[in-house]
Amino acid sequence: MSIRNLNHLFEPKSIAVIGASNKPHSVGATVLHNLVIGGFSGPIMPVNPKYDMLDGLPVYPGIAELPSVPDLAVICTPPATVPGLIRELGASGTRAAIVLTAGLGTATDASGKTIKELMLAEAKRNLLRILGPNCVGLLIPGIGLNASFTHTDALPGKIAFVSQSGAMVTGVLDWAKSRGIGFSKFISLGDSADVDFGDVLDYLAVDGETQAILLYVEAVTAARKFMSAARAAARSKPTLVIKAGRAPEGAKAAASHTGAMAGADDVYDAAIRRAGMLRVYSTEDLFDAVETLARARPLYGDRLAILTNGGGPGVMATDALIGEQGRLAELSEATIRQLNDALPATWSHGNPVDIIGDAPAARYVRSTELLLRDPDADAILFIHAPTAIVPSAEIAMAVAPVIKNASRNVLACWLGAESVAQARSTFSDAGIPTYDTPEKAVGGFMQIVQYHRNQQLLMEVPPSVNGMIVADRARAREVIDNALAHGRDLLYEPEAKEVLAAYGIPVVQTKTADTIEEAARVAQEIGFPVALKILSPDITHKSEVGGVVLDIESAPAVAEAAAAMLRRVRELRPDARTPRFSVQTMARRPEGRELIVGMTTDPVFGPVVLFGQGGIAVEVMADHAIGLPPLNMVLARDLVSRTRVSKLLAAYRNLKAADMDAICRTLIQVCHLIIDIPEIAEMDINPLVADASGVIALDARIRVAKTTAKGMNRLAIRPYPAELEEWITWQGEKLLLRPIKPEDGPQHLTFFNALDPEDIQYRVFSRMRELQPSQLARLTQIDYDRSMAFIATRSGADGQPETLGVSRAIADPDNVSAEFAIIVRSDMKEKGLGRILLARLVDYCRSKGMKELVGETLTYNKGLLHLARQFGFETRLSPDGDITLLRLDLQARAQ
Repeated sequence: MSIRNLNHLFEPKSIAVIGASNKPHSVGATVLHNLVIGGFSGPIMPVNPKYDMLDGLPVYPGIAELPSVPDLAVICTPPATVPGLIRELGASGTRAAIVLTAGLGTATDASGKTIKELMLAEAKRNLLRILGPNCVGLLIPGIGLNASFTHTDALPGKIAFVSQSGAMVTGVLDWAKSRGIGFSKFISLGDSADVDFGDVLDYLAVDGETQAILLYVEAVTAARKFMSAARAAARSKPTLVIKAGRAPEGAKAAASHTGAMAGADDVYDAAIRRAGMLRVYSTEDLFDAVETLARARPLYGDRLAILTNGGGPGVMATDALIGEQGRLAELSEATIRQLNDALPATWSHGNPVDIIGDAPAARYVRSTELLLRDPDADAILFIHAPTAIVPSAEIAMAVAPVIKNASRNVLACWLGAESVAQARSTFSDAGIPTYDTPEKAVGGFMQIVQYHRNQQLLMEVPPSVNGMIVADRARAREVIDNALAHGRDLLYEPEAKEVLAAYGIPVVQTKTADTIEEAARVAQEIGFPVALKILSPDITHKSEVGGVVLDIESAPAVAEAAAAMLRRVRELRPDARTPRFSVQTMARRPEGRELIVGMTTDPVFGPVVLFGQGGIAVEVMADHAIGLPPLNMVLARDLVSRTRVSKLLAAYRNLKAADMDAICRTLIQVCHLIIDIPEIAEMDINPLVADASGVIALDARIRVAKTTAKGMNRLAIRPYPAELEEWITWQGEKLLLRPIKPEDGPQHLTFFNALDPEDIQYRVFSRMRELQPSQLARLTQIDYDRSMAFIATRSGADGQPETLGVSRAIADPDNVSAEFAIIVRSDMKEKGLGRILLARLVDYCRSKGMKELVGETLTYNKGLLHLARQFGFETRLSPDGDITLLRLDLQARAQ
């Protein structure tokens, strides 16, 4: 369930308070009082058989005696009463309730079911939506609604705040009111038994009263629903998150480095980034970021120029910038020359640009203008410390118009209090983000940078992977099934490498030996030098027991090393089962960088992928980043870029740059592997050695577990549904009918450019001349859980794929209704391709259990109208007659 009936929760016309009271400091009394003084214009109906009047309102003994059916009910009664009240409310026609009562998850009835389970069962009968239980309530200042037991009300505004913590609700409410910050919605989720983050995000994404969304998250339950809703919300408005519980509680036992290093907070961080949201770390940062992002202009880069009238603040800003991995702009030679002409000889002659403490307003104006024109500065930080020479207010009045008309981001820091209050107000009124300290100003700039990067991951069209990823799924599955059949949850190293090789990941030649003599013989067969390693299901980290010997040059040396290795293992790990050996070719990669690629299974978000610096000290170095599968080249590059080791992958000194494409392909191949084979629970490729010639896996560890789940069902983001691909014959040639991919961006742009202007107008109701990058990304980077776009594609004359047509459906969050569109390349019309594409779309929507397919078209688009009627669409003219509305009842056709 998602946004069904949430309008009754967030837009109620009438409210019943079940358990209203006059008992001082009780929840029932506080809620009723808050509702009455809040200014809600609709009927407020207290319910309690003990009273006749409360707060000047008539009180009703029960739900049955209410004069009308309330849109919303607020329940403040003991746990045992809640399921019965929900049943009665639902039967009477109420479709939303706020349950403030706590303890529903622990209290049980005679059958052993919890009160929460009973409540949800009763709510489900009538699709009655429940906020809570164990929540503080709901405030919607725009309609005077304060259905909560908070100690104060909320000011009206354009920010929605959603919190799982009741203490955060009351604390933030008090904090924000003291600073004049208002809200469109103020929502306490409590236990989120029904309405959760996903539901609220879906609602707020299209809420015209909300311009920004703030979340306080303690835990996410339905990860895929959350990710789909978060990605949709973040595309439409700034969505910011505070995630509680950042500190690790201790390393968990794991069979891999990845399992030990991928902490829950890292995974949440990856999910927030992938959804295009921005994570902040304090309440103050949360609201600062809202103001900053609301006033931010488009960002073209992350190079910051600093303008200051004092060296100290400039140095402080620079330190803060570098500390947050920001970049200081290197000013162009032309800008330096012009600044030399405009400034005293004692200016800093670089960035930060210190224009000296006696600077008059004109000097500020000229310096700002020059920095705004510098092609190497993407944004400017304006810092002013008050002096007795020129009033700060005078400087602000002179500079504000210059900044207001700038195309680049300019952030300001007015150091001080009373002496700069007017200047700060002038800048704020001009829409310029303004801060008290250099550090806060730099923090604001980095928030813009990080938010921009996260949004780019949502919007950027990735390049295709060079070379098809061909996987031998049957070979990999055979290896894993064999291990599980023998009761093993850890693959031997040669088995793990065989699985990787089946998915195209280069591995060193590795063979298994049961005895010392066999190890020497196998080494002779492979060719020297070789590496010898111990094999045992009980030994996870071989180096800890001296279980690795490298660069062995002869068979006798192999036998000697194997014997010594056995002695060490028996001494250090006498419990280790059946020690054996693996013998592998020594990989000579003098310019190789040791990396780690791994995966583990997070209890909330499912499989996650790790990349970082590898080797035996991998956990000590702690240089890694986490990503959510599936990955493409853009996402894989972003994952790599978030590590320190990424800098070592570039060329330096006499070393050539490592093959970044090969590294990213490995990450993508790992994602394919864990999607295809859900039995893989943990994996390490450590080290994965990378150099200019590619990558090779020297060691691998895979833990497996029996499961009945499908691979894609484990993922927080649904991967490309390859099972929907279908080859068809059309006009005597083969076409591939398949879902659209992000990598289809270039050919989709070519498809758009081949459309006649009239066909574009039929589709978008306007004479659109070109497709913007953000529009292209929205068309090709779809959420397969909520949208589908089928394209008909073939190989063109140049051997490259070309798109001939597309049919598209975007479902509502409840999967009840989907809006469809269809367009065929102009030179391919009237050949039956539109019918094929629409039939495929209708069949898909019906298979997903949707009830209807709806759309609209210009009334003179006779071709689409004819096609729609053939499929049984109902048609209806809009009031002005220019648009024809289309609707297909999918359930009726299915019967």
